[in-house]
Amino acid sequence: MSLADELLADLEEAAEEEEGGSYGEEEEEPAIEDVQEETQLDLSGDSVKSIAKLWDSKMFAEIMLKIEEYISKQARASEVMGPVEAAPEYRVIVDANNLTVEIENELNIIHKFIRDKYSKRFPELESLVPNALDYIRTVKELGNSLDKCKNNENLQQILTNATIMVVSVTASTTQGQQLSEEELERLEEACDMALELNASKHRIYEYVESRMSFIAPNLSIIIGASTAAKIMGVAGGLTNLSKMPACNIMLLGAQRKTLSGFSSTSVLPHTGYIYHSDIVQSLPPDLRRKAARLVAAKCTLAARVDSFHESTEGKVGYELKDEIERKFDKWQEPPPVKQVKPLPAPLDGQRKKRGGRRYRKMKERLGLTEIRKQANRMSFGEIEEDAYQEDLGFSLGHLGKSGSGRVRQTQVNEATKARISKTLQRTLQKQSVVYGGKSTIRDRSSGTASSVAFTPLQGLEIVNPQAAEKKVAEASQKYFSSMAEFLKVKGEKSGITST
Repeated sequence: MSLADELLADLEEAAEEEEGGSYGEEEEEPAIEDVQEETQLDLSGDSVKSIAKLWDSKMFAEIMLKIEEYISKQARASEVMGPVEAAPEYRVIVDANNLTVEIENELNIIHKFIRDKYSKRFPELESLVPNALDYIRTVKELGNSLDKCKNNENLQQILTNATIMVVSVTASTTQGQQLSEEELERLEEACDMALELNASKHRIYEYVESRMSFIAPNLSIIIGASTAAKIMGVAGGLTNLSKMPACNIMLLGAQRKTLSGFSSTSVLPHTGYIYHSDIVQSLPPDLRRKAARLVAAKCTLAARVDSFHESTEGKVGYELKDEIERKFDKWQEPPPVKQVKPLPAPLDGQRKKRGGRRYRKMKERLGLTEIRKQANRMSFGEIEEDAYQEDLGFSLGHLGKSGSGRVRQTQVNEATKARISKTLQRTLQKQSVVYGGKSTIRDRSSGTASSVAFTPLQGLEIVNPQAAEKKVAEASQKYFSSMAEFLKVKGEKSGITST
């Protein structure tokens, strides 16, 4: 006996010991399935029946036969009385729902078998058609002759026009080899088995959906008939499901590990059948866990209503589903636009403004003068001249632009000029009268003027040079002053003669 034979014998004994130890384990279904199988299939077999044994199994045939019987009976809701678990059809529904999971695994195995066998003829097809069922249908349609890609109506019902174009171009340049007749027959057999299993799966789905509307109408309305049947099967019946809290219902169907080699998506932790239902998957990924908690809570209420056969028409289920959809819409609403809040109106009232003629006159006196208005006014398109060399940009505006070149004094408005009383005018006029000699400070006259005069007779003589001016000023003050009053002239009658 060689060393290799001894090693194989030791491995077989170890495998038998592990199988014997597993018989004593409990067979009850846990709340969370722990799928730890790592199946290594021998895909090198000649026939697909050597690896896919579900189609020929007795269990599959019995379940499908019972489904056909109950479909032909057309059971009504009135027949479901008492606990749902006591109805004979309930066990068929649970078994049929579990059978769909096995059919999914069987389809994955058959797809892998077909892919490995057909890679000899067209290895690039696997990357061009990623969907398993579409790949199987395409392989059955093409077979050995890849020229069928062009103008094939059956292929157009399976793939899109763009994909068909890429497949046809790739098929013309592929390096694959022709398959033998036996290999082609095995592939067609595998394709037929996969398509028949898929049809049976859809048949089971239709049956479960039609019966769940009688057994658990409210629960089926919320999460769908298929998902409702799955969580009922895992929980052990509708009665047990109604007794479970919402946090446990959300975890029903969770898997810690999937079958290695056949998992198409990564498994999320703490996610069960409710998380993967259509109502939850329709939301964005960041809201799905929150939505699963909400749906699980409503499913608990619906299961309790269904367990007592209340609301058989599904009224409670529709109300709960409407509430779920309203909350989903509320979660997805965009945040409100943040508006800038204006300052509140001041509490102080408006001050009373002084009105009337006096106020208007005061505003006129304190307003801008005409000179300032002209200085502030500018002409567009003209170069301004600077008024000072040290202040660049400071100009006089429109002042002095009438042609004279000088700053003209504007006409004073008599209505706005300052008023001076008559008493103040007399005081200012008296102060302007000059008494005594000329002063170089007051009259700004020549500095050589003096009150000492030189005469040939007396020599030095002190005279008053302003005496004549003073006499003229007094006469003007008496008769021609603006403050002078009328003089009463007394004349003799004798001096008046008539002509």
